[in-house]
This record gives sequence, C-alpha cells and structure tokens, in this order.
Amino acid sequence: MRIGRTRLALALAFGLSACSLIANAQQPAGIPRVGILSDYSASVAAKALEPLIQGLRDLGYTEGVNIAFEYRHASIKFEILPSLAAELVGTQPQVIVALGTPAAQAAKSVTQTIPIVFARVGDPVGSGLIASLSRPGGNLTGMSLLTTTDLAAKRLELLITAVPDAKRVGVLWDASYSAAVGEFKQTEAAARSLMLELSPTEVRRTDDLEPAFSAITARRAAALIVLGVTTFFQNLERVVDLTAKARLPAMFYRREFVDAGGLMSYATNFPENIRRAAVYVDKILKGAKAADLPVEQPTKFELVINLKTAAALGLTVPQSILARADEVIE
Repeated sequence: MRIGRTRLALALAFGLSACSLIANAQQPAGIPRVGILSDYSASVAAKALEPLIQGLRDLGYTEGVNIAFEYRHASIKFEILPSLAAELVGTQPQVIVALGTPAAQAAKSVTQTIPIVFARVGDPVGSGLIASLSRPGGNLTGMSLLTTTDLAAKRLELLITAVPDAKRVGVLWDASYSAAVGEFKQTEAAARSLMLELSPTEVRRTDDLEPAFSAITARRAAALIVLGVTTFFQNLERVVDLTAKARLPAMFYRREFVDAGGLMSYATNFPENIRRAAVYVDKILKGAKAADLPVEQPTKFELVINLKTAAALGLTVPQSILARADEVIE
C-alpha cells in the first residue's frame, strides 16, 4: 500500500511539474512571477481568486505581459499543501499568495525568504503565522479575518433574535481547523450568556456532512450555526440543501451561502479581503518587505437575510433584524 501511494504521489508530482514547465515556457522572460496556493479545488478557487486578479489589473498588471501566475490547489486535501507549496517555491516566484490558513502555514513551512501574502486567514497570530498584526516579522503579511469584534457572539445573538423559540442550537465545525477552534470557544461563551444549549457536530470530510445533519436533527436542534471551515464552502450548495431538508434556520459565515438559499449571514466581505491582497502583492513587487507591512483587519461587516428561505421555513423575521440588515433577498 505504501509503495502504491508513493508511486501515485510521484506520478502526480511529475504531472504537475510537467505542466509547470510548459506554462513557464509560455511566459515571457523577466516578468515577475506570483505563486498562488489555495486549499480549494481549482474550480472553486478560480471564482474565489477573481477579486485578486481584478485588483492586480486595477493596479496595472496584465497576465502574460507584466505578471505571470503559478497555481496550486489542494482540493481540501490539506496534507498535500506542503508539497504543493514546495513546488511553487521551485518555480522561483517573487511572491506567494496563500489563500486560507492551512495554505499559509504550508507556504511558511517551505520558505523563510520568499514573501508570502495571505488572505482569508482567521487568526494569523494564534495560528503561528506572524508575531503580531502591527509587526508581522519574517516573510509573511496580508489580510486577516480576525477583528476585535466578537463575530461568533454577534452571529449567535442575531440568529436567536430571528428564531426566539430556539433553546438548542446545532453547530457545524471542525476542531482540526485552527481558525474554527477560537470561533467555537467564542460561540460556547456566547451560548452560556444567552442560556442556550449547543449541539456541536464535527465535519472533517465531505462524507461527514449527511451524518452530521442527521445527528443535529436527532438532537432536536431548533437552529444552526455553521462555523468558518473550508469544507463547508467547498460544498456550499450541498450544505445549503441539507440545511433546507433539515428545516433548520441557519446562520452562515459567508454571504454566498445566503445567496444560494441559506437564511442569514453576518460576515466580513470575503471578496474584498482577497482583493486587498493585490495591494500587498504590488507593494512587495515594488520593493517593500513583508515584515514591514502591518496585517490588515476587516472594518465592515454585512448582515444578509434571505426572506424566501424564511418563508419556506415558516419563519417571520422580526422587523428589528430586518432594519439592521445590509441586504434583504426577497
């Protein structure tokens, strides 16, 4: 079994290396190269990275003319991120953009010299990526999702205001995902103050989703909190579908879930978080050092509510919540 896995890994590495050589041969010599590492699949990452690419265009960069990109995507197979990061280092990029905490950690593990700009990272200090937000040190900087605002408590408060009869709330999360651990602890503290019972269920793989929803409904949870984990976004439509089938009013960590039919979200603007990484890439390509660029934190949060979903659930959202919403989908 071990030999078979080794052969498969070598075959995959050879295939990816061959693709890189072909791509490199097509790129004009002398233009800066940006490595992009994500924990998403290539199809999901393509959409998620649109704000970054557009941000670089707005700053005057055109792919194949004055910038080149090397992509590596893990498709939620976090264990292969270090090898993908090493491949990127082998292409000798001037900067690496890491999308997500696991990707940033993998990139840091393979290079201490190439600047790394991260985005969509929950807690860059707590996850060991940087020394501090104001003085990152080392070769990493970028966009944090961390804020002094207790988002987890706010999400639970908003959900319970929308579903006042709920006394037990299900929680979907993954304890192996470092950013979700702090969020879960905050959710627990908020639940105690609101005198709510939590019913947490872990999801570590896509195959865990259906059993997790079955467990939550069996425990008679009246509402649901979905914490920020890559597996959920990678399976966005399936998560929303399972939530609807379980008839659970749910609070999500990204508005895309609400656009797809989820009930509500309270979150930072993820596309803007990723777009802002382009500014840091530009600064580094122009000579700035990652260690000298303070990590940027979000300042704006959006409450989005889907009234179509509320109607399907037989739920009347209080006017007090609707008045606070940044967007209401009708």
